[in-house]
Amino acid sequence: NNSQNPLRTVPNIDMDPYKYTANSSFNSVQWTDNQGHPVYNNNNSLTVGARGPILLEDHQLTEKLANFHRERIPERVVHARGASAKGFFEVTHDISHLTCADVFRSPGAQCPVIVRFSTVIHERGSPETIRDPRGFAVKFYTRQGNWDLVGNNMPVFFVRDGMKFPDMVHALKWNPKSHIQEGWRIADFFSHVPEAMHMFTFLLDDVGIPLNYRHMEGFGVHTFVLLNKAGRETYVKFHWIPSCGVKCLLDDEAVMVGGKNHSHATQDLYDAIARGEFPEWKLCIQTMDPADENKFDFDPLDVTKTWPEELFPLQPVGRMVLNQNPDNFFLENEQLAFCPATVVPGIHYSDDKLLQTRVFSYADAQRYRLGGNYLLLPPNAPKNAYHNNHHDGALNFTSRTEEVNYFPSRNAPCRHAEPFPIPSRPFGARRERAVIPKENNFQQPGERFRSWDRARQDRFIERLTGDLLLDPRTTNEIRRVWVGYLSQCDADLGRRVADKIRHAGM
Repeated sequence: NNSQNPLRTVPNIDMDPYKYTANSSFNSVQWTDNQGHPVYNNNNSLTVGARGPILLEDHQLTEKLANFHRERIPERVVHARGASAKGFFEVTHDISHLTCADVFRSPGAQCPVIVRFSTVIHERGSPETIRDPRGFAVKFYTRQGNWDLVGNNMPVFFVRDGMKFPDMVHALKWNPKSHIQEGWRIADFFSHVPEAMHMFTFLLDDVGIPLNYRHMEGFGVHTFVLLNKAGRETYVKFHWIPSCGVKCLLDDEAVMVGGKNHSHATQDLYDAIARGEFPEWKLCIQTMDPADENKFDFDPLDVTKTWPEELFPLQPVGRMVLNQNPDNFFLENEQLAFCPATVVPGIHYSDDKLLQTRVFSYADAQRYRLGGNYLLLPPNAPKNAYHNNHHDGALNFTSRTEEVNYFPSRNAPCRHAEPFPIPSRPFGARRERAVIPKENNFQQPGERFRSWDRARQDRFIERLTGDLLLDPRTTNEIRRVWVGYLSQCDADLGRRVADKIRHAGM
């Protein structure tokens, strides 16, 4: 008992190593090393005499340093800078006629969620006031397993084919020689990517720098497929609308805010939840019958396009409330992992080329960054019971006592789940590497530009030229290509940009 063993500092407990995982609830009252050995001096190294030298046998010191050296894990290639919060999602409107997904089973149904907001291009410690898309990723812990809705704060994207994604990121990130983000590289790459014009009308618009995460919209961006119990398919786009309204920073405001606090959005989210001012978003959907997808002058699966709300009105579905801050930032932010492949019965992928790429790439990136067993980490693991034969591997800390680790077996009771509907439309086409037939790259960005007042248009043109086209290393050929693209969006836009370049003497 404890009276006979002074090293025991916790009550007698079941010593099953799988029952008590490392957490603050089982902290001892005295210092120990990683193996549970008592530490009587955590201030001084073991030395020969008081002045040294230090002995290599000082395992306490080497263990402490070795752990310190490994505290940082590889940061995300994109979305490295972010903040997370926890809460719940609640259904407010019945869409069971559209989907058999249990998360939407009936009004009033709730499930826990964890959300990560992020910037995209810059490093983990970068300012949160940089002009950059913002990630808006939601993990729903449903009774059918996890569902990850991994989107952004802008409804479209730069490229429609994942083949371009690594090059796009390289162009937007720093010059590998100077480690500086340079406008001429961005202008050069996107002079080959006309479908990006729509995204630039968001990124370089007044909405390009959100005030903070609480006042930020979210979009699923891609087109997904809903399936009801009968297997009927419906195309869907997801929208998150903040209850406190959308607010953004203009350029000079962003300089002021970022100069005072480069973590302003993280702090704003954390402090608001700590005060009990829980941020809330309404989830809305747009839906389309797949039979109608060829009736429009744009491809509904093209991630560089929006669906006009006058044709596809927003339909309310539910609300999300974030009412709890992370218990540990590293565990529930840095090790939090999302993947668009993580869907539940009743929700499926469309043929959107970029979505199809992300279905593979996100999980692959997490396996590199966090390890093959990253889904065992508490924020990534499902909250419902689950069972498969994915055993072993590095850092697998599950307790598996089965003798049968194969399927099927007459000695194990586990069986297949009940069938659920998946998309069943037949395919009939040849293999090819090709651009989609309906590119229509310029209509929607032109319409968006013309919807702004003159002052807002001027600010857009100033950012476009100042950050990209007037960079001294942007060539005249690249400028001409851009003016050509912009003129096809809107003739007045192209003329005004050309005038701006000419007046700059370029």
